[in-house]
Amino acid sequence: MAVMMISEVCGQTPEGHDDMFTLVGDALRQAPGFITHTSHPVEAGWRFVDVWSSREDATQFFATHIAPTLPAGIRPKRPSSRCTAS
Repeated sequence: MAVMMISEVCGQTPEGHDDMFTLVGDALRQAPGFITHTSHPVEAGWRFVDVWSSREDATQFFATHIAPTLPAGIRPKRPSSRCTAS
């Protein structure tokens, strides 16, 4: 069963998103289980919505390609802890 993974990165900018997607976009499109990706700005950052064939595929991709390339201080948050403007 497909799963939708939603996360927010507080303080992320359009440029930061584009830079990150340049680094991992090809790997994402070729990743086992990847179905689709979309993202958009939110009040205090950026929201990412990805659909995967399984949670395991999404977790493996994040651990292998995303976590090692995140800038210092940038940590995605699950929807239960959304970015808020201060």
